[in-house]
Amino acid sequence: MELFEDLNQLLEKKEITRNNLQEILNTYAKTIGIYDQMIACEALKADNQYVQKEYAEKFDAVYIKFFIMRINDIKSDKKDHPEIIPHEKLEEAVHLFKYNFDLDKESRKQNDKFPLIYALISLYTTFILEEPIHPEGTPFPGNLEVIKENNTYLCPVKEAQLESPNAVCKICVAENLEHRTTI
Repeated sequence: MELFEDLNQLLEKKEITRNNLQEILNTYAKTIGIYDQMIACEALKADNQYVQKEYAEKFDAVYIKFFIMRINDIKSDKKDHPEIIPHEKLEEAVHLFKYNFDLDKESRKQNDKFPLIYALISLYTTFILEEPIHPEGTPFPGNLEVIKENNTYLCPVKEAQLESPNAVCKICVAENLEHRTTI
């Protein structure tokens, strides 16, 4: 995927600003159309068909509103982002998304843009917005959700996912939430 070539070129710079990353993300976000977003929404809904109904409905709402539709935010973001991105964190993220992309390459349909959408949104959310990949309010079993306390995002599943080689939790800005009921 050309995105990874461009990101690897970016990683060759000594200092990388959010503007540098935003430019790349914007270029690739422009290749995502409404039809691609609709297909991604349907794929998410299909993945949730085996999840308990109460969680699936909430999860669908959060993912569609804040995740898939965030492509539109990337396209329209005209803010100046001069802040420097920690090189090691961005490098870790690029390698993680490349690993995930290669891992499921064989099972994807030819024109499936979901992996591109996922990478763009995750990079934008993490490095440009400095928000968690799972938006605030994302529900998880046990009546838990991603919350924000004292300007810190807390996730109930982060710690449990850190050992998974393909989990994006490693790059997420959220900290682990000690399990307590929030819904």
